Amino acid sequence: MIDHSDPHTGLHSEHGALAGEHPGRAANPVIKVHDLAWLEFAKPDLERAEVFGAAFGFTTSLRTEHELHLRGTDEGAPCVIIRKGPRSTFLGAAFLAADPDDVLRLADATGHRATALPETLGGITVDLLDPSGLRTRVVSGTDDLPALPPQAAHTFNFGHEARRTNAAQRPPREPARVQRLGHVVLQTTKYRQTLDWYLEHLGLIVSDFLYYPGQRERGSVMSFIRCDRGATPADHHTLALALGPANRYVHSAYQVADLDALATGGEYLRDHGYQRSWGIGRHVQGSQIFDYWRDPDGFLVEHFSDGDLFDCTLEPGWAPMTASGLAQWGPPATADFLGVKPGKESLREVRTVLSALREDNEFDLRRLLGLMKVART
Repeated sequence: MIDHSDPHTGLHSEHGALAGEHPGRAANPVIKVHDLAWLEFAKPDLERAEVFGAAFGFTTSLRTEHELHLRGTDEGAPCVIIRKGPRSTFLGAAFLAADPDDVLRLADATGHRATALPETLGGITVDLLDPSGLRTRVVSGTDDLPALPPQAAHTFNFGHEARRTNAAQRPPREPARVQRLGHVVLQTTKYRQTLDWYLEHLGLIVSDFLYYPGQRERGSVMSFIRCDRGATPADHHTLALALGPANRYVHSAYQVADLDALATGGEYLRDHGYQRSWGIGRHVQGSQIFDYWRDPDGFLVEHFSDGDLFDCTLEPGWAPMTASGLAQWGPPATADFLGVKPGKESLREVRTVLSALREDNEFDLRRLLGLMKVART
């Protein structure tokens, strides 16, 4: 029998924590970041990255010989900063502090110096390393790019509620206009240590925990983490962390206006020869309508719309991790999305797993068996 007083019912997981499980937040964090500011990559071919960015729905806000900034239509910083480099690499994420004093407070608490960002961005940053060795920036005072015209909204007829008469619905097949950066998903061999670091230093809070089937007593292996804005709702997750055999970028997600923008934008990408990884569907944790694509450098990127928003009062949900549980509806998760597609990448993943099992980290043999069970469920 479902307890309808449970605040998780109908929102994320119907089940909360058991006694002694992770509370999903730090008691006294150093600061509380306001949002995810941008992501940074290195790529050898900026022209190719810019062409894909335009097809995906970004607008170029800066282009030099050595740097490319891609933005959405919302006011604020660019969503993605790409620097020219010898190989394709994820360099790290930048989080937006709620106040410039928070950058200074975090710098003092960690024994680091706050420094000025380049004139192309403005503001200040403190650059830290999380326990996985990934550079994490916390920034403030950056120059806001002005808002751009958004993608035109459609008028919908819902059931018997007729808002559109004597007019056909004909969304054009064109790039979806990215509005903003939504979240980034990272994999780490030091999951619990890395999770606690983000909660304690940046004041993030967990919306949902996932655990391997049959291994709940060992704790979670994935967490969907949001910004704590008090009574102001925030995205279900700004950062997601997953335990795995390597410390790496998994994917990033960018909000678009609605399902039509997402679907017709996907048709445009497909028409121009780009590879859909998985979609279209609706997630469970976060509820987003999603569509995943591979950029020419192999990075996984997501269009999303209609995601959940939680304020600070909601406690974490707990649920088993399964491949079938990644979506409420849509096609099954693909081998490409799950990282088990035959080819060079899967061979590299096997070598990574064998290497991880020889090292002292959280990804041990039992965790490997749990991960393999996820792919079969």
